[in-house]
Formats: sequence, C-alpha cells, structure tokens
Amino acid sequence: MRGRYTVPSDLEGFPRCLLAESVGQLAAWAAMSMVDFRRRPLAGLAGETRFLGVVAPGQTVDLAVEIEQGDEDAVAYSGSARVGSTPILELAHYVGPMLPTVEFDSPDALRTDFTRLWDGGAPPGRFVPIPKADVRVMDGMPGAWLSAELRVPATASFFEDHFPRRPILPGALLLEAVLGLACRLAGEVLGSPAAWLAPVRVADVKLRAFISPGSIVELRVSTLLRTTRAVTVGLEACVAGRPVATAHAEIAARSAT
Repeated sequence: MRGRYTVPSDLEGFPRCLLAESVGQLAAWAAMSMVDFRRRPLAGLAGETRFLGVVAPGQTVDLAVEIEQGDEDAVAYSGSARVGSTPILELAHYVGPMLPTVEFDSPDALRTDFTRLWDGGAPPGRFVPIPKADVRVMDGMPGAWLSAELRVPATASFFEDHFPRRPILPGALLLEAVLGLACRLAGEVLGSPAAWLAPVRVADVKLRAFISPGSIVELRVSTLLRTTRAVTVGLEACVAGRPVATAHAEIAARSAT
C-alpha cells in the first residue's frame, strides 16, 4: 500500500518518530481493511528503524508499506518514506498484535475515515501540534547513564485519535522522549551539544504494556558502545517499576539534509 502525507507548513519541525508513526498508520489501515475493521493492530515489536534524513514543514512525503503477513491475530510489515527521490526513513520487521477494534475505536467510524482517505485524503488543518514532552532528569553518571521521568498529560488532543475508547500514549511519543534523553547522554560521551546529535538507527524495540494518561514513566538510557562518531545507547521505560518498553539506538551527528 502507498500513501502520501503533506507536513503542515506552519510547524517549527516534524519529529522523526512521527514520520515512523505515519508509515505505521499506513500499515494499520492496510491491516484493518483486510479484516473489515473487526480488529486493529497496536505497536508491539520493531526490528529496525533507520532514520536517513529529516522532513521539513511543507514537504510532501511518499509512504509505502509491504504487509509481509497479516491475519486476525497479528500483522508483520516493513515500510519506507521518501521526499521526491530521497529516502528519509526505512522500517524493517515490524510486528503488531491485532486486537478487537471495539475496545479502542468505532469500526464504523474507521470505515468512514478509510473511505475518505481513499477518496482524496483527510481535510487540511487536521494535524494538531504535539506538546513538548515533560521530561525531568532525575539522576545519572556523566557519559554512562541518565534517568528521568516522563510525565504523561492527563488530557491531550492526540488521545482523541489514540484511541477514542481507550486513550493510550502513542509509542512514537514515548520513543521520541527517550531518544531525546539518549541524545543528551551521547552528547556527554562525544563532547557535543545534544542539539547537534540525532538518532540514525533504532533496533529491537519491544513495547510491552499500554501507558495511560496521567502516568509517570521512568526512563533510563545507558551507554553500550561508542566510536569516534557515534554512540549506541540502551533504552528502557518503566511504569511503577514495571518495564513497558526497551530498545537500543545509535546516536550520531545530525544530518543536514
């Protein structure tokens, strides 16, 4: 399946993890349409995400997904995003469990939205900027590890879509928050400002539990490996001491493209 998304021109920037979310949403539409919207996928496992560039406000992104396997139990897919002929993002070996749609959304509303997307796309102005994550550093050892708290808002506009009947913090926003912390740690290791760094690869993502509005998420990032130009960082998120997500990421100098 292929899709196209135009980033609103009035944004200051478009987070890389939201671009990955856009590809994931395309895969979700494909998977839901295969089972007549009786079930919907949720984020589960992600083998590898490669960030190849950035998308600027006002640019149009071409999205593509390949459903490798899909049924009423799970969907497996890979995907990509590009601007013109330039690759921006690649996803490999994503797997999401398929759960009953009625627990999260109205199947009829999703069918209507899917028809609208096929018939010309969502109306402009629908995207609402995501508020900056409330991340507070709590402790750490310079260059070795950092811990922080992510305070999930009790209410936010993105919960209206994710999901109307059972609000859950999107995995992309959790990942964006913990990657920001990882860039700060990598900056300590490389002696560079965090603003000069960015994730270039994220692998072995495991989302183990849902995160509800109002939760306090404990984040921890640890240096696993360093070279002269990049740092591999272990990522972990917990709620009330229980792991809800793990991954590792490679952080390097920010691309100018």
